[in-house]
Parts: sequence; structure tokens; C-alpha cells
Amino acid sequence: MKKPLVSIITPLHNAGPFIGETIESVLSQTYTQFEMLVVNDGSIDSGVEIVEKYIEKDARIKLFHNESNLGPAKTRNKAIANAKGRFIAFLDRDDLWYPDKLEVQVSKMLELGVPFVFSSYDRMDENGKDLGPVLAPNKVRYSDLLKTCSIGCLTAIYDVDSLGKVYLPDILKRQDFALWLKILKITPEATGIIKVLAKYRVRNNSISGNKWVASKYQWKVYRDVEGLNIAQSAYYFLHYTFNGFMKTYIK
Repeated sequence: MKKPLVSIITPLHNAGPFIGETIESVLSQTYTQFEMLVVNDGSIDSGVEIVEKYIEKDARIKLFHNESNLGPAKTRNKAIANAKGRFIAFLDRDDLWYPDKLEVQVSKMLELGVPFVFSSYDRMDENGKDLGPVLAPNKVRYSDLLKTCSIGCLTAIYDVDSLGKVYLPDILKRQDFALWLKILKITPEATGIIKVLAKYRVRNNSISGNKWVASKYQWKVYRDVEGLNIAQSAYYFLHYTFNGFMKTYIK
């Protein structure tokens, strides 16, 4: 039986120092039935040229261009709209996958018949120094996710056959978190895989690296995207800040 196609969604904006390594981690996958959709969102560095060189060697890599800088939500959505795969996976321009990432997750989804999976992942700094793992819980439901986002974007895969194409809400930050909430309104839970399958790069200027800024946009998702009232938002925000404190300071 032919293996189902996985569409890998990769927004590209000024990632010349990292995009080559990211693509190499995709090309090293033991699961080879994939397409990698890279969308250039107004890059002005060498990133586009690097992608084009890989395209000359491997037709599974495809490059699209935004006419102007549209931001990560619209950029990822453009790739999703052009995706041909049964499975949609996400990999940002500076993150990495371990070689068995797709093999493990696709096998699990087909074996269990689950439409939405994620996994544990390692963290590293901009220079590749190890910062320790983030372990995935076995299951995550909508209410769990509101308390703490335990789904790393670089590990998430969803099944288009089961869920249809699900697009990111067009918000400035925390689009992936809002997308997981959207999916968990369609399917009851996301299935976690404890094995570490990817490596997340913590950038100095990233939203996840700035806890105060991340908190601001977390609140906006509660209120503006999910439409929770003040009491509900405060309840989940308290859980979010407590869980963030425990992850950061309690080893």
C-alpha cells in the first residue's frame, strides 16, 4: 500500500543561517513520502537562494512567495491551501526534526486512527547548545490546552481526511496555539508521543523567549479568539502563568 503524503508547512523570513540545516533534517527523514512547502514572507537575506538550491536537487521541496510581508499566520495558511498531502505537519525555518519523526508519528496515526498528534522535543539556543527536553503528555483536550500549551508547533501533525484543512486564525502572535484550540473543537483530544522527535531553537527575539510578551498574547487568544469572558480568561490565565513558572524555575 502506498504511504500517504505528508505536507510540511515552513514559513520563511530571513533565516539564511538556519534554513539549510532545517531542510537537511527533512531530507534525512526515514519516511520519504512528503512535500515541503516553503513560503517566502518578504525575506531579504540569503534564505530564498538557499531554498532554491535545494529545489534543484529535490522536487519534493516547493517554494512560494508572498507579494509582501504578511506574517506567519497568512504565510502558513498559504502553504496549507497549496498542500496536497493527507497529513499537515509544521516545521519553522530554524527548527529541526530527528530522522524518525515522520515515521513514528504517521505510523501512530494510522495504527490508532487518531487525527491529531504531537511529541516531546528538545530545546537548544541559537548556537545549538542543548537546553533540555519538553516532554509531551499522553493526551491533551481543549480545556487542558487553555491552561498550558503543551503542543510544540514543530511536532504537530493533523489528518486532513478526518478534520479537513484547518487554517490558522489571522492574529499577530500565538497563531499555532490558537490553531490547536481550533482543532480541539473538532476532535476531542490530541495524542502525545513521549519520544523526543524534534529540536526547537529558542531565539533571543522569539515570542516564546519573552515571557511577558507571550503572556500578553495568551490573554488576547482567550478574549479575542476564543471569546472567553473575563472570569474564564482569568481562570485559565492563572493556570497558564503557574505552569509557566513551574516549567521555568522548578526542575
